[in-house]
Amino acid sequence: MASQAPFTLKWGIMATGWIAEMFAKDLLTNPACRGVSDVRHEVVAAASSTSKERAQDFLTNTVKAPSSAKAYGSYHELVDDPDVEIVYVTTPHSHHFQNAMLALEAGKNVLCEKALTVTASQARKLVEKAKEKNVFFMEAVWTRYFPLSIKVRELVKSGVVGPIYRVIADLSFNKDKPDGTVDFADSHRIVNMDLAGGALLDFGIYSLTWLFQSLYHVQPEQEKEAPKVVAAMNKYHTGADETTSIILQFPKHKSMGIALASLRVGTDVDGLNTGGPAIRIQGSGGEIQVMGPAYRPLQYKVIKKDEPGKVEVVDCPIPKDEERDWGHGTFWEADECARCLRDGKKQSDTMPWSESLVIMEVMEEALKQGGVTYPDLITSDVYEPNGALNTGRK
Repeated sequence: MASQAPFTLKWGIMATGWIAEMFAKDLLTNPACRGVSDVRHEVVAAASSTSKERAQDFLTNTVKAPSSAKAYGSYHELVDDPDVEIVYVTTPHSHHFQNAMLALEAGKNVLCEKALTVTASQARKLVEKAKEKNVFFMEAVWTRYFPLSIKVRELVKSGVVGPIYRVIADLSFNKDKPDGTVDFADSHRIVNMDLAGGALLDFGIYSLTWLFQSLYHVQPEQEKEAPKVVAAMNKYHTGADETTSIILQFPKHKSMGIALASLRVGTDVDGLNTGGPAIRIQGSGGEIQVMGPAYRPLQYKVIKKDEPGKVEVVDCPIPKDEERDWGHGTFWEADECARCLRDGKKQSDTMPWSESLVIMEVMEEALKQGGVTYPDLITSDVYEPNGALNTGRK
């Protein structure tokens, strides 16, 4: 019997920054390099709100997409392209609500970068629109689809280190400068309030991802418990949070997690994990340690209470397509999108809508407790198809 041809998913890339580059290159890698044969991907279009020429340069020179891929100078043109089956929204998260809604309104399936939105209300409206349009919609938390993450979740559920009572997760970067500033211009997205800047929404969400993977996602569906939130933030002179600490408490499950993010100190001082694990998942029978960085982990360790002195070390390298000399790890979430669409699913079991909403509610509450307030333009949940965030006009 002849083997079945792989399911092919045709992507349109919205925006042309470095995250878009990373993802598009992963889409174009040979699936066989990661042991995948049931799905494959095509980049059929890309759009820049700046110009068609920029989109063309992205396709031709940056990611070396097939010559058949189309370049657009507006997001409207991208979502109107009948060949585009799914839109990857990779604009700043300040723009996600308007940009993702533009694609959903056009009836497109959507993979939207994290943080999904700036407010929980915006996230709820996107989910409602996806339901209304009967399309697939997913937050692009790529780390969840790593084989390492899948294995860690399995270990947690198996009870290999007993019930999990505490998780500590950190993703921080030492960008501190002697003059009291950090190593980013005030216009940079990480500290720019107009772009929903700040440690939490930009990279602290990865710390939260590990708390949710280990403490919330693995809860039986009928026992799902949204956490209580206690947060503290130090603010940068732009108004963005520069150091954030969040405690999540799950009283019914007798567990809690601590999520950390900072621009003043680093999780890893020397790039060699000398300082220890970025994530510690602690149970009554031991702990699982995940070495950093939290967004792209390559190794975990299992240490058991009843086996003193023994450390099980498991390396999980990211496979590389030697022909393209590339392989970053975002292709696993793309494969998930393809399989969901192939199977008629509108959301992923690994990153369901309900969990994205709870995470947004947690971040919104943390920002509130930390006194961080973003401009009305990017917190509005009123969709404006021809507004500045969808057209590039100032």
